[in-house]
Amino acid sequence: MMKPSLQIRQTQSLTLTPQLRQAIRLLQLSSVELETEISEAIEANPLLEVVDEFASDSDEATFEATGETTSDKKDSSENESDAEVAVLENTEEFDWSYDEPRTSNGKSEEFESEFGIAVPVGLCEHLLWQLRLSHLSARDVAIGEVIIEAINNDGYLLEPLESIQETLLPEVHADLQEISTVLQLIHHFDPVGVGARNLSHCLSIQLQVLSQDTPGLCLAKKIALEHLETLAKSGSEKLAVQLKVSPAEMQESLALLKSLYPKPGLQISSDAPDYIAPDCIATKHKGVWQVSHARGSQPRIGINRHYESLIGKASRSDDAYLRGQLQEARWLIKSLDSRADTLLRVARSIIRQQSGFLEHGAQAMRPLTLREVAEELGLHESTISRATTRKFLRTPRGTFEFRYFFSSGISNSDGGGTSATAIQSMIRRLIDAENPRSPLSDARLAELLKAEGVPVARRTVAKYREAIHIGSSSERQRLG
Repeated sequence: MMKPSLQIRQTQSLTLTPQLRQAIRLLQLSSVELETEISEAIEANPLLEVVDEFASDSDEATFEATGETTSDKKDSSENESDAEVAVLENTEEFDWSYDEPRTSNGKSEEFESEFGIAVPVGLCEHLLWQLRLSHLSARDVAIGEVIIEAINNDGYLLEPLESIQETLLPEVHADLQEISTVLQLIHHFDPVGVGARNLSHCLSIQLQVLSQDTPGLCLAKKIALEHLETLAKSGSEKLAVQLKVSPAEMQESLALLKSLYPKPGLQISSDAPDYIAPDCIATKHKGVWQVSHARGSQPRIGINRHYESLIGKASRSDDAYLRGQLQEARWLIKSLDSRADTLLRVARSIIRQQSGFLEHGAQAMRPLTLREVAEELGLHESTISRATTRKFLRTPRGTFEFRYFFSSGISNSDGGGTSATAIQSMIRRLIDAENPRSPLSDARLAELLKAEGVPVARRTVAKYREAIHIGSSSERQRLG
C-alpha cells in the first residue's frame, strides 16, 4: 500500500509576464511599425511624451573589433525570468548620432556598392531561410522545402500530406511519418503556428510554446481544440456554463486566445517599403569597424513630469489610473531600451563575424547561423530570428537586412567553410567572365569552383545559379 508523502522539488519554468510579452512584440517590429506603435502609446497614455533627441548628450555606443564597450562589462541589475528571450537586461544609453568615417587625409572612406538595398522577402522565403539554417539532413531539407512552398500567405497548409509525398517523387521517397515530423518542426519556425491545418490547430500550436504557468492556459487549450465552433455560435457565457467554469476564468482564457495570431503568415509581409531606414550603421574608423544606431531609428520617449507630480494628490480613482499608466510607461521605456540594446548586440556580432564581407565583398562572406550568434550573445535562436527580421544594417557596401548576413555553407578543401552567398558570388564572377558564344555549363562551373578550393556538386551549382536568377548555359548562349 502506497503511503502519502510530501516531497520538495525545485523546478524552473518560463513565465511570460506582460512586460516580457511587450518586449518580445516590440523586438519583432520593424522601425516603421515601431514608430506607429509608439505614436499610439503616446496618444493613449498621458504619462508618456516625446523626448527631444538633442536635449542631452548620451554615451557613445560603438563596437571595436579589438575592444569592448562599457555595456559589455556592465552587469544587469535586473534578474528577469525570461532566459529564452533575455531582452530586458543589459540596457545602456546610446549615441544616436552618426559620423561618417574619415581617413588620414580627411576624406570619407567609400566603397562601391555591390548589392545596393536589400529587399524584404515574403513568408515562403522567410521560412526557407530558417529551414536552411536548421541542423537538418539534406533529405529533411528537401521535404521541408516542398512543405513550405505549399503553405499559403495566411500561414496554413491546406494540401494533404499525400500530395506533398507525390510532389517529392522521384527525387525523395518519403513516408507520411517523415513528412509529418518535418512539418512539426516548421510549426515552431517564426512565426509560430505556420503550416497548421486549421484555426484550431494554429492556435493550439501557439499555446504549446507558452509557459505552463500562463494564466488561463489550460482552459484556452481546451477551447482551441474542442470548442471554437461552440464559442462562435453560442458565445462565451453559454460556453462557460457548458464547461462549468466561472465567467472570470472564461474571460481570462479568451484574453489569452485573442493575444494569438489567427493568421500567422500575415506577420511577414512581402511588400517592399518605399524607403528603407537602417536600424544600425557599420563604419570604418582608423582601420577599425564600428557599429552604432542610426539617427532617428530608436524612438526617444520619457515620463511626463507634470502628470507624474499629480500622483498622490488626485482622487482615489484618478490616482489609481495615473499609477497604472505610469507603470505601463516605465515598462514601455524599458522594453524600448532592451530592444535597442539587443539590436546593437546582434549587429556587433554580425560585423565581428562578417568583417571579411565588408572588406572584400560577397566572396568573403562566411557561413553563419542563428545558433552561432545566439550562443555568442547568450540568447535564444528565436530572439535572434526576431531581431534580424525586417531590421536593416547600413554598410559602405549597401543597406542589407540583418538576415542577409546569415547563410549556410559547405566545407572547403582547406578545412574551413564557404557560405552559400560567397559561392553564388563566385558563380556570378565566373559567368560574367565567360565567352558568350561558349557559356560555362554547370559541370564546368563545378570544376572551376573545385579548383578554387570549393568542392560543390553540379546540382548544387545549378541550385545556386537559379537562386541568383541566371539561366542555364543553353539559355545564356541564346541570349549571347
